[in-house]
Amino acid sequence: MGGFKHLWFLNLSTFFFFLGISLLNPLISPYAITLGAQPFLVGLVAGVASGVSLISKLFGGYVGDRGYRFHAMFLGNVLGVVSGLLYIFSGLSGSIAVFALGRAIHGFAMGIFFPSSLSSAVDLAPEGRVGEALGWRGMMFSLGNIVGPAIGGFISDKFGFTFAFALTIAFSILGALFVLSVWRETGEIKAGKHEEHASYGELLKPFFVSASLALFFISMAYSGVVTFLPALYKVSGLGQGVFGIYMMLMGFSSFLTRLVGGKSADRMGPIPVARFGIFMIFLGYLSLLKFKFPPYSYVPAVVSGLGFGLSLPALQFMALAKLPQKIRTMGSSIYTMFFDLGMLSGQVVLGYIAQLKGYNGVFPLVAFLPVVSIILVNAPLLWRDRNES
Repeated sequence: MGGFKHLWFLNLSTFFFFLGISLLNPLISPYAITLGAQPFLVGLVAGVASGVSLISKLFGGYVGDRGYRFHAMFLGNVLGVVSGLLYIFSGLSGSIAVFALGRAIHGFAMGIFFPSSLSSAVDLAPEGRVGEALGWRGMMFSLGNIVGPAIGGFISDKFGFTFAFALTIAFSILGALFVLSVWRETGEIKAGKHEEHASYGELLKPFFVSASLALFFISMAYSGVVTFLPALYKVSGLGQGVFGIYMMLMGFSSFLTRLVGGKSADRMGPIPVARFGIFMIFLGYLSLLKFKFPPYSYVPAVVSGLGFGLSLPALQFMALAKLPQKIRTMGSSIYTMFFDLGMLSGQVVLGYIAQLKGYNGVFPLVAFLPVVSIILVNAPLLWRDRNES
C-alpha cells in the first residue's frame, strides 16, 4: 500500500509540475508578440526552454543515477517558482529578455525533473505492468494538458498574463510538496547490486535508438502546432482561449488512451501500439492542413491527441523497460532529450519558414514529419529479421 501511495504522490507531483508548464502553452507566442517579437524571434523565445532542457537533462540523468532523484524533482519544482516570478517581472519591465530568461530556467527545471520522474515510474511499477505504470503517469501528464491550457487561456483573457503566471508559481509549489512527502518517507531508490557494472553503451541498442528518433520527429511536428497555431490565431484576431480549447481537447483525448496504450504495450509489445498511435497523429496533422480554425480545428486536436495517448507510453516502454536500473535515469534523460531537440528544431526551423511564408506555411511540413517516425519505429523489426537471417 505504501508503494502504491508513493507512486501516486509522484504522479501528482508530475501532474502539478506539468500543469504549471502546460498552462503557458497558449500564452508564450501571443505574450512574446505583445512584447514586440517578430515571427522568427517568437520561435526562438518559444524554443529557449527546449534548448536549455536538452542540456540539463544530461545533468538530471547523472544525478538521478547516483541516488538523487527526489532532489532533482524537488529542485525542478522550485525552479518553476523562480520562472513564474521572472515571467511576472517581464511584464512589469516590458522586457522580452527577462521573459526569455524565465523560459530558460523553466527549461532547466524540465531537464532535471523529467528523467527522474520517468525512471521512478518504471522502478516502482509492479512486475509485468511497466506499460500500465507509464500509462498512469502519462494520464497525469495528459490531465495537466487538459486543464492547463484551458486555465491559461481563460485566465489570461479575463485577468491578464500576470495572473496566469502567478498560477505557474502556485502549481509548482504543490508539485514540490508532493515530492517532499515521498522523499521524507522513503529516501532514494537504489539500484540493485547485480547491476553494478551496467554500461551506458547499452543505450545504443536498436530499440532505444529507434524510439528516441521516432520521438524526435513527432515532437518536431508537435512544436509546430503549439508554437505557430496560437500565433496564427493571434494575428487573425482571435484570443488565447481559442487555442486553450484546442489543447484541452487534445489533452483530453490523449488522457483517454494513455492507459490503453500502456496496457496494450504490456500485452502486444510496444512497436505495434506505437506504430498505430503515430499513424493517428499523422492523420490529425494532415487534416489540420484544411481545418486550422475553430470549430473545425478541434477534430485534428482530438485525432492527434488519441494518437499521442497511444504512442507515447509505448515509445517510453520501448526505450526504457529493458535498460538496467543503474542507467535508467540517464536513459530517460537521453530519450527525453530527443523530445526537446525535436521541439527546439521545430521552433527554429519552422520559425524560419513562418518568417518566409507566414504562419500558414509551416503546417505542410508538420503533417509530413510523423511519417518519418512511423518508418523509424519499425526499424528494430528490420534489425531483428536481418540478424535472424
